[in-house]
Amino acid sequence: MALPNYASKVERVAYAGYLAFCGVVLFFLIAPILTIIPLSFNATPYFTFTEGMLNLDSEAYSTRWYQEMFTSEQWLWALKNSTFIAFMATLVATGLGTLAALGLASSNLPFRNTIMALLISPMIVPVIISAAAMYFFYTRLGLSQTYLGVILAHAALGTPFVVITVTATLSGFDHSLVKAAASLGANPVYTFRHITFPLIRPGMISGGLFAFGTSFDEVVVALFLTGAEQKTVPRQMWSGIREQISPTILAVATLLIFMSVCLLVTLEVLRRRNVRIRGIQE
Repeated sequence: MALPNYASKVERVAYAGYLAFCGVVLFFLIAPILTIIPLSFNATPYFTFTEGMLNLDSEAYSTRWYQEMFTSEQWLWALKNSTFIAFMATLVATGLGTLAALGLASSNLPFRNTIMALLISPMIVPVIISAAAMYFFYTRLGLSQTYLGVILAHAALGTPFVVITVTATLSGFDHSLVKAAASLGANPVYTFRHITFPLIRPGMISGGLFAFGTSFDEVVVALFLTGAEQKTVPRQMWSGIREQISPTILAVATLLIFMSVCLLVTLEVLRRRNVRIRGIQE
């Protein structure tokens, strides 16, 4: 937000200092992430910048670690598992989160705030506590080290995002449309399909993307619940750091960064589209 033309000199100096401080904080947060990207193209098996890389020598850079990642059975299996688990967990989280949000939208729902707090508690409770609780609970049910157990656990972590985004979408929902459809003889299924669903769809997609990213990037629950067959990309990265350090991990991390950026861009596109549909001018 820019300062108005009538701002005093003191306000302008304070604003410049504020921008400088924000820039330093942003650099502090982003610099370690950006460092990973050039290191993933290191031709040598080191986690540091070589003299050739600093001199921008083309021979010092290579796609060797990306080739190793896409030819390694372990990494390909982990990538397959992460994609499958994240996709299934997203479907479950989106369905449950949407139903919960629709229920919370009811004005006569008792204990609404309490239910909302319970639904978003996985975002508040430390993941290590949730993972340990899931481990002991799933072990009794025989779901530990199974795909179903990991999918349900990741769905539990992703559901709060769907609840929040769909609830936010429903906050501007005109419920008179539902009443009008009912007065014209439309049944609840038809009303949801042709009126409610198109309006809450942006919130569902946004929440689903958050749930997918959460599942794909989750490592703590994976350490507790996955076995050799269910090993995900974050779990494989953790094992690689502990057992055999290789710059392949940096190549995988770079792809995860790229995926996160794509998700954020997609969410912003959806947000702008939703604003345009609602006719709100920013």
